[in-house]
Amino acid sequence: MVQLVCKDLCLGYDGHEIIGNLNFEIEQGDYLCIVGENGSGKSTLMKTLLGLQPPVSGKILTNDGMHRKRIGYLPQQTDIQKDFPASVWEIVLSGCQNKCGIRPFYSKEQKQRAMVNIEKMELQKLKQRCYRDLSGGQQQRVLLARALCAAEDILLLDEPVAGLDPIVTEEMYRLIFELNAKDGMTIVMISHDIASAVKYADKILHIGENVFFGTKEEYLESNQADSFAKGEMKNV
Repeated sequence: MVQLVCKDLCLGYDGHEIIGNLNFEIEQGDYLCIVGENGSGKSTLMKTLLGLQPPVSGKILTNDGMHRKRIGYLPQQTDIQKDFPASVWEIVLSGCQNKCGIRPFYSKEQKQRAMVNIEKMELQKLKQRCYRDLSGGQQQRVLLARALCAAEDILLLDEPVAGLDPIVTEEMYRLIFELNAKDGMTIVMISHDIASAVKYADKILHIGENVFFGTKEEYLESNQADSFAKGEMKNV
């Protein structure tokens, strides 16, 4: 089932176009990686998909059952966020805020949802720890658990492994892959790591001077996949 379609989409700020003529669709259960050069518009595309800024032109169409409040989002982490003085439990549970409506308190079901996502991210022993006392990899898992509390249809991830060491990076990729493969969560992830993108994703959107959208196999056969990614793909 198609969840989201971008048709003749043009992205930019204040009417200034960064990239235009984007045409692609996201189906339920996809693992889509968005790659491209710095400044090509990857983060701008994600913000536009979230409704945080309007497109310059074109359309974003969703199926009848999908609402932006049902999309989970993990943005790039800032230095201020890393020093946030709250517990792991409080931060993960706050991902349910968009489901509270006019109620001032979290429901039993929302607390259960938060606990399930804490367990998925293997954070049970850290539940009462202060977020700012955690390692970078632990903090990212907390924020991913928080995003999962909001996600019903699609999980959007903006460079979720930025700044992490190789071992922690591989662990994050494993957790994200399991969300897609085992739970059926649709994943849309921005990545500078083309080798890992073609290892884990099933579809690639490459934006820049030229735009490519298709399967990872088609991408590796295209001119936009660099030789390193092709070499890595042989070992997948």
